[in-house]
Amino acid sequence: MNKKFKIKKGDTVIVITGKDKGKFGNVTSIITDKNRVFVQGINIVKKHRKATQENPGKIEEIEASIHISNVSHVDPETGKPTRVKYEFKDGLKKRVSVVSGSALDK
Repeated sequence: MNKKFKIKKGDTVIVITGKDKGKFGNVTSIITDKNRVFVQGINIVKKHRKATQENPGKIEEIEASIHISNVSHVDPETGKPTRVKYEFKDGLKKRVSVVSGSALDK
């Protein structure tokens, strides 16, 4: 089953719930079959790497995925969370902010 999300790679989003609530970031990738997104600088977790002969063990900080329902688009004009609607102009489908009516597509 092919899912379509209103959030795309490269969009600026705000976290609306969880430990990083209120933080902004850009979407780096989307996992459609699990409904999860990776957001730059959000949901940082520590990953313990076991030592090998080539390199020593270490503790890395990496970005973990966050559920897509926990993020919302940021309105370009107001900087507040917004929903998204679609409008057809000149035969093209565009994503538009519900709050201000400004276009979200570049």
